[in-house]
Amino acid sequence: MKLKKVFALTLAACMSASLIAGCSSGSSSSASGGAKVVKIGVFEPTTGENGGGGFQEVLGMRYANKTHPTVKIGGEEYKVELVEVDNKSDKTEAVNAAQKLVSEKVSVVLGSYGSGVSIAAGQIFADAKIPAIGASCTNPQVTQGNDFYFRVCFLDPFQGTVMANYANDNGAKAAAIITQLGDDYSSGLGSFFKTAFTGLGGTIVSEEQFQTNQTDFKAILTNIKAQNPDIIFAPSSITTAPLIIKQARELGITATIAAGDTWENSTIIENAGNSAEGVVLSTFFDEAEPANEEAASFISGFKAYLKDNKQDEIIPAVSALGYDAYLCALKAIETAGSAEGAAIRDALKDVSIDGVTGSISFDENGDAKKDMAFIKTIEGGKFKFLTTTTVK
Repeated sequence: MKLKKVFALTLAACMSASLIAGCSSGSSSSASGGAKVVKIGVFEPTTGENGGGGFQEVLGMRYANKTHPTVKIGGEEYKVELVEVDNKSDKTEAVNAAQKLVSEKVSVVLGSYGSGVSIAAGQIFADAKIPAIGASCTNPQVTQGNDFYFRVCFLDPFQGTVMANYANDNGAKAAAIITQLGDDYSSGLGSFFKTAFTGLGGTIVSEEQFQTNQTDFKAILTNIKAQNPDIIFAPSSITTAPLIIKQARELGITATIAAGDTWENSTIIENAGNSAEGVVLSTFFDEAEPANEEAASFISGFKAYLKDNKQDEIIPAVSALGYDAYLCALKAIETAGSAEGAAIRDALKDVSIDGVTGSISFDENGDAKKDMAFIKTIEGGKFKFLTTTTVK
């Protein structure tokens, strides 16, 4: 059923019911044929700088909706309808997208890829008493001081420390850091790497920043080359990554190039070509190591789903996280026995599931209790699992 039709029917039902009891702030409603509907918002970028990664996250959510299309509330079965908005990888557009989801009366929101847009929309969801479940937004500020925001991924302090540990364990003594000015994910992760790396006795020999939409990094990379680092840590978007990688290799830089979870995207390999060989990154999931039966089922089913949708059959970690965020939302709705946001928020605090990316429950901040990351490299034009690591 088309979204506009559902919304029109919901609005008509509310206007009619308001003569007697007023319209509920929840999103449960009766669709044509008597089916009951609960709406889940998908707050993701499908265009802009992070559009590629955001779309991968959306695919995981869509697949979860395909395999788990209903939810029981108080013993009655409701159809789950996804209401998707594009926050366009932009903080201002994120506010508009969030307000659209509020107006659509969704019960819970999933997303977003990109910490900056998640932070920008956080207060809007909190004011509307609609809980949000982030999939891969790793900056601590996403949930900080917002008891309506949760997430199923690990955080940047953990991820930055994990990558610093990896660098140290592999003999790196000097590191350079490249971050994007004004980007919460990039600057935050770079800062956490710096703190952890220097704490292990390493030296930061160069810190460089670049502007959004910048395409020429040769001046930055020339400065770095002069300092001869063992490793370059450059957390950035999948749009920027291949440019940095290719230009570094063209300048003859041989240092290991490393980043965080955003770089686990096949478009980086396609665009950087042979220059991507040896790149190292941290991520949340590895399809070669299913954590449980849910993960094993997801891997086989999602590969077929990707093929049907003419997508690369390599499973991105963010797709798995998007799937897990959806499962957490369903569990919270069932536990609450309600489509009301505040009740779902309260239920989320005690939710525990065995998801595709492992067991998921939330701490007092709404952050997932996770203590392990996967380290991968690019070898032979493919992502290759290296090791798992935890914080020392």
